[in-house]
Amino acid sequence: MKTKYDIIKFLYQSEKAVDQQGYNKYTFVVPKSVNKIEIRNAIEEIFGVKVKRVNTMIMPGKPKRLRWNLPGKTSEWKKAIVTLEKGHKIETGS
Repeated sequence: MKTKYDIIKFLYQSEKAVDQQGYNKYTFVVPKSVNKIEIRNAIEEIFGVKVKRVNTMIMPGKPKRLRWNLPGKTSEWKKAIVTLEKGHKIETGS
């Protein structure tokens, strides 16, 4: 059984994700096996906020070079962009 802390891995911090926080949109990295309802419930329980909408997407792996110039790629991962109701906010510490 998954706990709410297994569902939300961490808050994703990129330039675009930090800019979106001004519009009450927060980006989280989640396991590929969870759905939007599980993400919504976990965010509401962990942070005590009201979620308006959850958008998810699978981010494809990027090609990389490994040692001795062998071809490889990074892993795929899933991100969730969570939009909060007006008046709700998550303290990010940044």
